[in-house]
Amino acid sequence: MPQEQEASHRRSRRSYRASVERDDRGWTLLHIGARKGDLREVKRLLDEGMDVNAPAQGPKSPGVTPLHLASQGGHLKVMDELLERGANIDARTKGACGWTPLHNAAKERKRKAIRFLVENGAFLPDDINDSRFNPPLHYCPGLEWAYEEMKRIQEGNLSSAGEGSYSSGS
Repeated sequence: MPQEQEASHRRSRRSYRASVERDDRGWTLLHIGARKGDLREVKRLLDEGMDVNAPAQGPKSPGVTPLHLASQGGHLKVMDELLERGANIDARTKGACGWTPLHNAAKERKRKAIRFLVENGAFLPDDINDSRFNPPLHYCPGLEWAYEEMKRIQEGNLSSAGEGSYSSGS
């Protein structure tokens, strides 16, 4: 009898791979959970098979991924879970600017989220004025801080590498 119940449960469990419900913004339940910072819901949806990189399909947010929304809200635990599950840290929205999750965090001036993304390898071109990546700074003034943070991280890596070579040589 328990095997029958288990088999029935597996058959009735909804698979998100086959059909994905979306709201009027083109967001899935995973987008909504990520935007709210609901780690438990995000884990549940991912465990049920939702695509960690599902792009929104609405006219106002085409291409926005759950990581974009978690970054915008500064939800570090959700961001970490999404990256652990294979989220593309450099996913781009569709449209003229092609914003990444780093842009979303910078626009909202979420410094901890910016630091987290930079530390985890989010792409920043060498020059802040590189228009192929960056939207105009008046849209996203927090990018200046992202560059400062990247510089601090690089300097920290250089100084700790120097310390290691100094101590091994003595």
